[in-house]
Amino acid sequence: MTNQNWVEPNPYWANHWQNPQYRLISMEEAMMVALQQVPGQVVKAELEYDHGAVIYEIEIRTRDGQKYQVKVDANSGKVLKVKLD
Repeated sequence: MTNQNWVEPNPYWANHWQNPQYRLISMEEAMMVALQQVPGQVVKAELEYDHGAVIYEIEIRTRDGQKYQVKVDANSGKVLKVKLD
């Protein structure tokens, strides 16, 4: 008897930059790193592919209403850039 629900792995997904195997930290960990740099509230968080690197782009609104964009490397957890929007 065969398993009718079995699906052959998608080779496209195996090599796709969004595959979790290409990042060592989670979105939640990246948000915590970003909040250590810029205290406030996370309003948006995305996984991006930027110049050959997988990064998290975290947008934070501070208590005084300013909005910052923090880029965190998805492999090292290192803050790459902090920018006032």
